[in-house]
Amino acid sequence: MKRVLIITYYWPPSGGSGVQRWLKMSKYLPENGWQPVIYTAENAEYPVEDKSLEKDVAPEAEVIRRPIVEPYTFYKKFLGIKKDEKVKAGFINEGAKKSGWKENLSVWLRGNLFIPDARCWWIKPSVIYLSNYLKEHPVDAMISTGPPHSMHLIAKALHKKFNIPWVADFRDPWTDVFYFDSLKLTKCSVNKHKRLENQVITEAEKVVTVGWHGAEDMKNLGAKNVEVITNGYDEECVGENTQTIDTESFTVSYTGVLLPNESFVIWDAFKELCEEDLGFHKSLIINLIGHIDESVKRYISEKGLSDKVNNVEYMQHSQVLDYQRKSNLLLLLIPRAKKAECILTGKLFEYLVSGRPILAIGPENGDAAKILSETNCGKTADYDDKAKMKAMILDYFNNRNDNQSIKIDKNEVAKYSRRNLAKDYVRLLNDIVQ
Repeated sequence: MKRVLIITYYWPPSGGSGVQRWLKMSKYLPENGWQPVIYTAENAEYPVEDKSLEKDVAPEAEVIRRPIVEPYTFYKKFLGIKKDEKVKAGFINEGAKKSGWKENLSVWLRGNLFIPDARCWWIKPSVIYLSNYLKEHPVDAMISTGPPHSMHLIAKALHKKFNIPWVADFRDPWTDVFYFDSLKLTKCSVNKHKRLENQVITEAEKVVTVGWHGAEDMKNLGAKNVEVITNGYDEECVGENTQTIDTESFTVSYTGVLLPNESFVIWDAFKELCEEDLGFHKSLIINLIGHIDESVKRYISEKGLSDKVNNVEYMQHSQVLDYQRKSNLLLLLIPRAKKAECILTGKLFEYLVSGRPILAIGPENGDAAKILSETNCGKTADYDDKAKMKAMILDYFNNRNDNQSIKIDKNEVAKYSRRNLAKDYVRLLNDIVQ
């Protein structure tokens, strides 16, 4: 069995979206002749934890944990945040929109002193440790996954030292990520980010992105040998839907973080439909499973929808799947941001196998819209097209009890099984080691 070193910050007990791709991808590598060797942080500052995910670690996996020093302890102390309080995903973007001088200074310090990210202090000790480890325990290939992009810099140093075939895997862009312009970067810092990014995407044997627009952007930045291997769904998500769907109500569910840059027009659409259709108003239930920014909560309240919303900050992954399967409609809200057409969230793929229709709010030419169209799993409305949103929602409402109206292309959906995607990754690994 060949060995592949996977350098990742997110690993159980981390919960949330960042851990899913490589926890689940590595699960299927051994059946294809590759043993995953996971290098990860021992005491990381994870926004959420989900110990139930530990069951998905492949029995064949070798997991190496090393201590990490992060600046969040100082960040919390500076802002008066309790020591045991988690730093929410997207706190930088939220902080950048606040007027307090402490928040603004924190964003500036994070952006300009911690390059490429808050895990940069882990690069040097990781390179030292792994250099000694690899002398005794060689590997055939190496994958770094970011963000955080410090993982790529660890791999870059090891690649230079040992000439190990290397894949740089981008779950999100680097300088094209939607919050990059919110980091209050100096010109010098911007140039440093771009220089490091260029080194990674030109020195790695392969650059992998999770979507087609992102791949084109990487090519435009100078990357060669770019391939698309999307996120996907795990086998546990598949099966007969045993959840009973309430035929009396109309349950709309969204799972994941909701940041201030989401489209607010969708809430206007729900408000107007409630005013125009008494039956709709009586039936509507909106589940928001995940951290919701205060600005979003305020807007929902101003629209008089608070009594329709059930917000649960966090729940275990298995429970999230249950919520998805018993919903009449799943909502996919793509952040309204630069390069939004590239955004392809992990939850989309879980949505695909839920057996429930999906309404996406975002670019109609985006990667998410492409997948929904090809699989016939849902429809997409642009951020400001309220009339189209209302028409689609009303159509789903009126046909909520008609299972014949859901005509999902299961063969197209099957392409996004993580077991099948792992085979794509193995073909790539076999190619670079040859």
